[in-house]
Amino acid sequence: MVYFTRTLLEKIRRPRKYLKDGFRDSLRIFVSGGPGGNGLPKFGGIGGKGGDVIVEAKEGKSASHNFILGPPGEDLKFEVPTGVTIITDLGKKLGELNNDGDTLIVAKGGTGGHQKNGFLGSRGQVYHVRLDLKLIADIDAKPRIASYPFTTIRPNLGIVKYNDLRQISIADLPGLIEGAYYNKGMGHKFLKHVERTKLLLMIVDINGFQLSTKYPHRTCLETIMLLNKELELYNEDLLNKPSLLLINKMDTDGAEQKFKEIKTQLKEFNDFISKYSEEIRPSKCLKFSNIIPISAKESEKDIVLVKRKLRTILDIVNDVSNTNKIDKLYEDIKSSISEKGPQLI
Repeated sequence: MVYFTRTLLEKIRRPRKYLKDGFRDSLRIFVSGGPGGNGLPKFGGIGGKGGDVIVEAKEGKSASHNFILGPPGEDLKFEVPTGVTIITDLGKKLGELNNDGDTLIVAKGGTGGHQKNGFLGSRGQVYHVRLDLKLIADIDAKPRIASYPFTTIRPNLGIVKYNDLRQISIADLPGLIEGAYYNKGMGHKFLKHVERTKLLLMIVDINGFQLSTKYPHRTCLETIMLLNKELELYNEDLLNKPSLLLINKMDTDGAEQKFKEIKTQLKEFNDFISKYSEEIRPSKCLKFSNIIPISAKESEKDIVLVKRKLRTILDIVNDVSNTNKIDKLYEDIKSSISEKGPQLI
């Protein structure tokens, strides 16, 4: 038995227009395994086991002894997208379903009645669980694309296609803003989707960024620092992921000179961030395999270059399965990428 419940907030407020398309990455449900059947003491009959509640990701033996065996209850199975984690209300993780066809029993049916329990069948497991979806993608892109919190109000999963039919999936998470760790804006609803990506792709404006008039203007370098800090606060392990930095809006006035200064400062990034308070200064910095100046709007050549870099880095990442080899990974990336263009720093 499964009951899909709405959140209290949804009962009070009508859903916003952008939520009507049905996108949902977290759902709380009530699950109840079936009760076991009572046994039959007179004949030594064993009651049938209650049915289980089983979740399946989508991209029995007959008796030969001298007693009666009751038929088991029917299992209930329902499908969920790949990438779902099942968590109880108490915070216990029951399991993950990351591959097509993965199954997980979330509520076991009760045992049937038999001699040891007085031939009384037991109840099945009953509790609330949360289905938490984390997008599975090769690359996580976190662009800053406007001077307000969310020009995209939900994560998007896209595909980059190549002429030889190779495909790379990208999770677009432009909602990562200053204060996201404290759940400002969409906060953790976006940050959690970063965890299962193989590569981080950070896109920042060469001219900096200002969230609104209530917040200070952040330079390009300060934006990089603050995004780094948000990732660190949420999960420091994210900083070990291979990462690529794109400096956008290179078609604007003075961009070339600004980029030269930024590239020099990034070589001494630790010195740069040391003048800021610990509240916004990361203790560990991302190691960008490449820093590429682009004009996403004006230059198709830049987009082709980025696609080539992403493919090359992901091929290397896929060859290194042990995360303890992270330093070796960066050396492999440096030695393998030989195309002309922005150099590694």
